[in-house]
Amino acid sequence: MPKLFKIGELSELGGCPIETIRYYEREGLLAKAGRSAGNYRLYEKHHLDALQFIRNCRTLDMTLEEIRALLSLRSDPSRACTDVNRLLDEHIEHVRDRISELKKLDRTLRSLRAKCQHVLSVENCEILKGIGHLNPKTIEKSAQRAHSHARRGS
Repeated sequence: MPKLFKIGELSELGGCPIETIRYYEREGLLAKAGRSAGNYRLYEKHHLDALQFIRNCRTLDMTLEEIRALLSLRSDPSRACTDVNRLLDEHIEHVRDRISELKKLDRTLRSLRAKCQHVLSVENCEILKGIGHLNPKTIEKSAQRAHSHARRGS
């Protein structure tokens, strides 16, 4: 008989909060657990393996949509890995785009910081004045691109 884990044990073993485990179940990333006679969720080793895979994907900043696709591909072991390669190539491109946007954000913040080399009163603060004169559309566009991949299917 396989070892069964209650949700608290799975949480501890997987290093993942209980609510996140429930969320992954609701999202269909983690297979539904069986239930005990007392209606406790009972997880098996394959749940722990899947949870660790999901957590590793999240560490790589993958969206739930990307993780769902990888889990689906993983469930068909004889399939060629071309779709896995394609998915990872797309993810790498998203990461590169975000890095580019974050570099732009870094330059903007450094430029603002360079405006204040002396302690002044807040009313004369060049950083606050600089922020007030930034083009909001440029900032919003840059921030949206930098965060859009992270928000997709968090």
